[in-house]
Amino acid sequence: MSSESASAIHRSQVDLVDFIDWSGVECLNQNTSHSLANALKQGYREDDGLNLESDADEQLLLYIPFNQVVKIHSIVIKGLEEDGPKTVKLFSNKEHMGFSNVNDYPPSDTVILSPDTLQAKPVVLKYVKFQNVRSLTIFIEDNQSGSDVTKVQKIALFGTTVETTDMKGLKKIEDH
Repeated sequence: MSSESASAIHRSQVDLVDFIDWSGVECLNQNTSHSLANALKQGYREDDGLNLESDADEQLLLYIPFNQVVKIHSIVIKGLEEDGPKTVKLFSNKEHMGFSNVNDYPPSDTVILSPDTLQAKPVVLKYVKFQNVRSLTIFIEDNQSGSDVTKVQKIALFGTTVETTDMKGLKKIEDH
């Protein structure tokens, strides 16, 4: 694919932050003083001084529901070279996952982040696996250095909303 067509694809994708159902967002094993909002909410995630940090060990499990069906094209995860995420498993439309059962399901996609990718470079996902997404579960399995704390500066999801049928555009079938 030429860089020209890749950028054309990217222009049609929007930041899905406006479609997140914030009332349902959850993050397991987050340090309460360094919570998911720091990495996910607009404004907070642009501040490199704010992080989402893991608590008991390096793993994080994020659940992000959307207020309408979306297609996810790519993900941006920004972190530091030492303690930024490394292995990230993404699950489309899997609810009620915990650390005890996260490995029972095959991920929709697995992303291995490099220190270079952690500089907020978009990672294109297996687009066919993220076509009718009502929720996304992100399992951060480990970090770059194997340390006990994983720090995430920013998470951004890019894609499009799934257009619903325009009922006004449908012609009525008249009874004769």
